[in-house]
Amino acid sequence: MKRISIRAFVGIGVLSAMAHVLMMLNFPLPPFPNFLLVDFSDIPALVAALLYGPLAGVAVELLKNVLNYVFVGSATGVPIGQIANFTAGAAFILPVSYIYGKAASKKGLLLGLAAGTVTMALVMSVLNYYVFMPAYTLFLGAPQMSAPEAKALVVSAILPFNAVKGAMAAIVFQLLFWRLRAWLEKQAASRQAA
Repeated sequence: MKRISIRAFVGIGVLSAMAHVLMMLNFPLPPFPNFLLVDFSDIPALVAALLYGPLAGVAVELLKNVLNYVFVGSATGVPIGQIANFTAGAAFILPVSYIYGKAASKKGLLLGLAAGTVTMALVMSVLNYYVFMPAYTLFLGAPQMSAPEAKALVVSAILPFNAVKGAMAAIVFQLLFWRLRAWLEKQAASRQAA
């Protein structure tokens, strides 16, 4: 079993706190329903995944959502939104981490970000249809949507929203990554030397 260094442990904690703050700075996109909110909290998780490995990125996703549930709560009393956010974030960062790990280049990063965006959009479409929307219906006591209505919502709002959200996160991450690349590589080299 690989031990986690104190530096990585602290880095994951700091990146989780940053992700939590970014998660609270969410906003709706005009063409989509108001309950679909964009935030850039996946970016610190992606930094953790590239710096410390994919499990570190998943840990940042988990910690930011736990913090969000503790400090913000949930309309249902059950952390459905936080579970959905965790799932979307993990579906986004894991392909990026894997592909960039295999091909650490500009092309590898672009391919990874595209794969992460597509994976997140598809995974969240399926899970919203089968898990999250029925859970909201159950816990909020709202009228149940018919299968055609739910499918129409997924196709017209949830799928394109997650594609746009992933593309926005990819653009912002690339702008940051190319400025931080030398520092990230130095950190990764010092981690491997230790």
